[in-house]
Amino acid sequence: MSNRRKFLKSTVFGGLAVSTASVSSFACAPKSPVKKPVVVSTWNHGMEANAEAWKVLEKGGRAVDAVEKGVMVTEADPNNTTVGIGGFPDRDGKVTLDACIMDEYENCGSVAFLQDIKHPISVARKVMDDTPHVMLVGEGAKKFALDSGFQEENLLTEKSEKAWKNWLKNQDYKPKINVENHDTIGMVALDENGNLSGACTTSGAAWKMHGRVGDSPIIGAGLYVDNEIGAATATGLGEFVIKICGAHMIVELMRQGLTPMEACQAAVERIIKKYPNNYKELQVGFLALSKTGEYGAYGIHKGFNYAVKANDQDELIDAGSYTG
Repeated sequence: MSNRRKFLKSTVFGGLAVSTASVSSFACAPKSPVKKPVVVSTWNHGMEANAEAWKVLEKGGRAVDAVEKGVMVTEADPNNTTVGIGGFPDRDGKVTLDACIMDEYENCGSVAFLQDIKHPISVARKVMDDTPHVMLVGEGAKKFALDSGFQEENLLTEKSEKAWKNWLKNQDYKPKINVENHDTIGMVALDENGNLSGACTTSGAAWKMHGRVGDSPIIGAGLYVDNEIGAATATGLGEFVIKICGAHMIVELMRQGLTPMEACQAAVERIIKKYPNNYKELQVGFLALSKTGEYGAYGIHKGFNYAVKANDQDELIDAGSYTG
């Protein structure tokens, strides 16, 4: 196993050249008891979100229910300026939200460019459960939400409006690295039955062009779950996550035998290799959880952290990084 892993790492990190056509033979059997349940999420606000998700997991509930309930905590926090109510608006002063969710059966739902609805993750869940579609956007997503019983409300808080008006003075549109140490919330969980699910929700990049959508609602970019292997989620500047199909790449690398941390690192290094003139000015972080309950994370720059909760654990961990 150690020789094979060394081979895989040299091949994958060098160019991710291992074929996915025959990767089923590479899947590694667990060498230790599966750690479950466990929930992991991005950034420091993941601590509170994990605590809510744990209320579902500790009772033997489904991971998909846990991740939905967990990230709703962050969506409802008006002091968090990157998720849900209170999120920084686009350059036109409009708060637009994106979210997706995926369960153990590879069912998934997503909403993008959603306005005036505080909990996009629950609308995404409704898309998954109640429609034949995967993604609804804009006015169609809002109409679906209202028809489903969600309430329309103003998401632009006084704090975020003040920040937007201050931005208008110079209109400097440049991604900032780890501003206020949070961006998005992505959460993945393994429940008592050994099933994986994930959720991702955001208000997107502050001062973005009206209509911009990042990676967070895109299955395979901001989130991906394969119940045979693992789950992964992303945070940071979404354009670069989309360009490499980040979450899906990480799960496929885990299928080939890499650990969650190794797979996250490989995805980060893919961005750096493909975009050597860009990565110094932006942050991307990946977080992954395996079918065995092993987790790991990695970012481009120092400062990305993630929260972990299990029966014997409740902590915030600093992820590894390419720089710093």
